[in-house]
Amino acid sequence: MSKKIKFGTDGWRAIIADDYTVENVARVTVATAEWLKQNFDQPSVVIGHDCRFSGALFTETAVKVFINAGIPVKMAIGFVSTPMVSLGAVKLGCSVGVVITASHNPPSYNGFKLKSHHGGPLSPEKVQEVEDIIPEVSNIDLASISMDSDLIEVIDLETMYVDHAKANFDLDAIEKSGLVLAYDAMYGSGQNALKRLLPNTHFLHCENNPSFMGQAPEPIAKNLQELESFIKERGDIDCALATDGDADRIGLYNGSGEFIDSHHIILLLIHYLKHYKGMTGKVATAFSTTPRVKVMADHYGLESEVVKIGFKYIASIMIEEDVLVGGEESGGIATKGHIPERDGIWMGLIIWEFMAKSGKTLDDLIREVYEIVGPFKFERSDLHITEELKQKIVANCKADHYKSFGEYQVKEVGTIDGFKYFFDENRWVMIRPSGTEPVLRTYAEAPTMEEVRKILQVTKETICG
Repeated sequence: MSKKIKFGTDGWRAIIADDYTVENVARVTVATAEWLKQNFDQPSVVIGHDCRFSGALFTETAVKVFINAGIPVKMAIGFVSTPMVSLGAVKLGCSVGVVITASHNPPSYNGFKLKSHHGGPLSPEKVQEVEDIIPEVSNIDLASISMDSDLIEVIDLETMYVDHAKANFDLDAIEKSGLVLAYDAMYGSGQNALKRLLPNTHFLHCENNPSFMGQAPEPIAKNLQELESFIKERGDIDCALATDGDADRIGLYNGSGEFIDSHHIILLLIHYLKHYKGMTGKVATAFSTTPRVKVMADHYGLESEVVKIGFKYIASIMIEEDVLVGGEESGGIATKGHIPERDGIWMGLIIWEFMAKSGKTLDDLIREVYEIVGPFKFERSDLHITEELKQKIVANCKADHYKSFGEYQVKEVGTIDGFKYFFDENRWVMIRPSGTEPVLRTYAEAPTMEEVRKILQVTKETICG
């Protein structure tokens, strides 16, 4: 009996040659094709893959299944980012987009993301509909299906994306500003687009390397040590951008080589788009994001909403409402005027345009944000514990067992998605279990990094004993 395939928070992911096989990709595609025919009179698909091992093979597998079902396919040339496929779904009028990617997962993984015709993640309900009809076997003779078909159109999604960016940013202002910029693609699929947009940037890890040098291409500080060292050794870099394997998440560094987390990026985006550009709209953020977002939204008279963790929840709001900025703690951020999709390069370009137009350093701009919301630091720590202990801690959280963490007294608890313990308006800790691993994620915010780490430590001692 075939193993059941389940979609997670952002698509189906599995280890290549273990569960991620040609046959299982075919099974998922059979279900996607069936769902398309049930929901669209004339369904069509845009598809692309990132830089991972055998991306072209798995893309070809999916394409063969779609054309076997009589569904026209627009197939990307070479590797592309997830935002390129999402943009393609909108620009080309396709029913869905399919991305063969495992995003920021380790190099042994690949995956299958579904994108809606709106240009963002397919809604959780619709993804569930696809998952529910995945067959136990594909029953398709892939070898007998030719790729020489009138149903296949090869599309240059990268050029489409680059042209779209050129039409939306003042790239000349960035190039002429004197800013010295760096970009770390982490061997991911954003590597060529930024070379075409801002060729004078310093580029790191912008080569095709499906193994990502053995590291998960997730743009967090511990994975970006070479970029940090590059900034510190040169001494003249004003700002550095990093993106993950499929270029939908952002990492950012200031000129002194300090990592700037997503909370600060979201606040900078709101500040620039509202205060400097006069744009309006709602702000939607995930539960693990700093509550200072609401402080800034209130300051500018903008509505704000906190949702469960997972960008799909933010995208659902962006499709239905006028949203200025939508973002999550893990580096996935979207803004008005683009698509309801995370896009690391797009967010980096906004920050660089902000610096160029204002003539200010990133630190100067962060100080402007602090004048509104106050200074703060944030850090996340993943506790690798036994499943038994994880379940015990979660049960304690549900039973409202924790009244204090060391010297920090709990004043209020939020439970939208996990457990967020507020100590005062400047300090909180959050506990959230992984849905798939024996891991407990802890997040903390305080005025200084020293205190953030103190809160994380006393939290670990309190819950783990």
